[in-house]
Amino acid sequence: MEIVWLLVSLVILYYGAEGLVSGAASLAKRVGISPLVIGLTIVSIGTSMPELIVSVKAAMNGQSALSIGNVLGSNFFNIGLILGLSAIIYPLAVKRQLLKLDVPVMILTALLFLLMFIDHKIARWEALVFILLFLAYVSYLLFGSTKNRSVVEEEENEIKLSKHWALDILFIVAGLLALVYGSDLLVVNATLIATRLGMSEAMIGLTIVAAGTSMPELATSVVAALKKRSDIAIGNVVGSNIFNILFILGVAGLIHPISTPEINYVDSLFVIGISLLLWLFMKAGSRITRWQGAAFIAFYLMYFSVKLATG
Repeated sequence: MEIVWLLVSLVILYYGAEGLVSGAASLAKRVGISPLVIGLTIVSIGTSMPELIVSVKAAMNGQSALSIGNVLGSNFFNIGLILGLSAIIYPLAVKRQLLKLDVPVMILTALLFLLMFIDHKIARWEALVFILLFLAYVSYLLFGSTKNRSVVEEEENEIKLSKHWALDILFIVAGLLALVYGSDLLVVNATLIATRLGMSEAMIGLTIVAAGTSMPELATSVVAALKKRSDIAIGNVVGSNIFNILFILGVAGLIHPISTPEINYVDSLFVIGISLLLWLFMKAGSRITRWQGAAFIAFYLMYFSVKLATG
């Protein structure tokens, strides 16, 4: 029966992503904010709600391994499988802002987590630092987008405007609700299957739960790639990775200090490694090509195989 519910959840995720991408792109054009910034903020935060819910619940229940594993696993999944698959569907155009600002911030965020979690703990003061850095980053994005109006106008020409701003909001909210519900349905049933197979809490967090809570990002970026909305496809992934560490672990750590020896620095190094690979691919050309997308997927499958073999 779990398999049936998994299939139902995938259908819900697809239509939720369809509504979110259409509404977000139209809203960006209507209010004069770059679609890339919309992808880095509204879309990425919205699609990361399942990770937030799972990690905060896990922290409150003292399941630190699940909380950390969910975030690290989701970040690796986001680049390895989501960006990889999106690039294979449609080579993704790279905006200069991503290369100069957002991807470096994502890499620095992953490095900061590695340094703070070197003792296998996230104290409340460290969690507060995460949250303050996230608020500073989002504020900078929104302020910069409103000042760079010429770039926004150039991007707006490619976007189809809906009939009314209320429809944009409706599509975004309905899409997010469908994504959260669909991913929750997927996680519950996938975790039941994994538990029956005897997987550990850390292993479930790094793989099954991480992949399940990343389904909104997957559905959203794939639909964005199909619609040739590279800015939303990439912005969603990069923004989600920044949000996952700075805000989700920040909130979880403030609620309950995180401590677990089950997650080691190797998982963090994998996340940093694939983030650096993304930056190198972006620096090498104006697009993330299909072969580069295939390389991301191969990197992810290698990591997943290692975790299965050692978990």
